[in-house]
Amino acid sequence: MTRLTVRKTYKLFIGGAFPRSESGRSYVVASPKGDFLANASRASRKDARDAVSAARKAFPGWSAATPYNRGQILYRVAEMLEGRRGQFADEIVGLGKKAALEQVDAAIDRLVWYAGWSDKIASVRGSANPVAGPYFNLSSPEPTGVVAVIAPADPLLGLVSVVAPVIVTGNTCVVVASESSPLAAITLAEVLATSDLPGGVVNILTGHQAEIAPWLAAHMDVNGLDLTGVADADLALRCEQDAAENLKRVIRPAAADWSADPGIGRMTAFLETKTVWHPAGV
Repeated sequence: MTRLTVRKTYKLFIGGAFPRSESGRSYVVASPKGDFLANASRASRKDARDAVSAARKAFPGWSAATPYNRGQILYRVAEMLEGRRGQFADEIVGLGKKAALEQVDAAIDRLVWYAGWSDKIASVRGSANPVAGPYFNLSSPEPTGVVAVIAPADPLLGLVSVVAPVIVTGNTCVVVASESSPLAAITLAEVLATSDLPGGVVNILTGHQAEIAPWLAAHMDVNGLDLTGVADADLALRCEQDAAENLKRVIRPAAADWSADPGIGRMTAFLETKTVWHPAGV
């Protein structure tokens, strides 16, 4: 007997749950050859606002977690991704099976790499500053807050490479997935939802960049903006101008080799430095 294929419904990921877009809209995701793959939810401004609210609600608890705990949770995500590598390889369209598996493996390695930095970045970026007086002067990094991330077209390795450095340092985020290749992002959301990651730390929206990105850039409760995945120069400029209204930290669009050593730049981009003075000998 021929069985009916059960098609997957690709929803948004907000606050640890999987709602449909409040507008009820969706858009067609096609393969590079134009073949139909799925219908993905098309997020609206209301969905983006809900995602920002969820990220802000999650920020106090996540930023207060110990760096060791955040690293353990990222490592747990890598473990779960390892167990579903075949499924993720199928979600990466446009690559052969071998190349897709290699990209999944690289994404797992990238998560483990950032997990290892969780309790080390403060030592690298913090310092004891010499001062002319009987004082201790200590500087330490702290997370910026809620970061909006426009993910690159690279559906998994690029996505992990922009999200992991944001959250490992204690920020929460709202991610606009690749418009043309969003399927791996929503499958990754399923991994995040069933890992130890608290709801709201990562929120994933699918839809049109031009509709969602400017609104996130102008949102007064968004503290940082990563425009890496914005391909349209006019849209990027508009987002940068909107972000200037409340002095967001901004990563501008730039081509990236996601297979290269990522360095610590993306972790430090959304860190603030707190400096404390304390009398010596007291």
